[in-house]
Amino acid sequence: MIQDEGARPAGPVEAGDPPPAAEQQGVPPTTPPTGEADQVEQDFEALLADAHKERDEYLDLARRTKADFENYRKRVAADVQAAAARGKGEVAREVIDAVDNLERALEASEGDGDGLVSGVEMVLGGLRETLKKHGIEVVDPKGEKFDPNQHEALSTMPVEGTESGTVVEVMQKGYRMDEQLLRPARVVVSA
Repeated sequence: MIQDEGARPAGPVEAGDPPPAAEQQGVPPTTPPTGEADQVEQDFEALLADAHKERDEYLDLARRTKADFENYRKRVAADVQAAAARGKGEVAREVIDAVDNLERALEASEGDGDGLVSGVEMVLGGLRETLKKHGIEVVDPKGEKFDPNQHEALSTMPVEGTESGTVVEVMQKGYRMDEQLLRPARVVVSA
């Protein structure tokens, strides 16, 4: 039987026998032991699973943070809008008082001094236009059914031919801005 030079003879190796060809060239065996390869693959799979889990946690956190910020932005925008409306309402209340005073001045000066009357009417007209431009409207409910949400009853009086609960006299006009009642109309209601 002829043996290959690089082949190792079967059986025990004697001290004088040459080593196999692969070991002579310093090349390690190509396959690691089976148990070690399985352990490396298990470790890799565990690390990959941890990385996926961590990625999903960060993605979820980013989505929640984005939603929280969007809700915060909407809340702040609504708060700013409400604050602007409150501020506008406060200014309107003060202007309304000036309008009331001018109306009283006109009523008190009927027939006295045409120049004064026309000047007050001009100022009053300007104030009314300013209020209208800012969405503030007069509530003058004479002849309407009394509404406690819109009117403040100062007194009642029996009036012939008028249904009970009808506004018969407006003592002080009310004002409304958009849907917000700035001041209720002060009225006398039929009994």
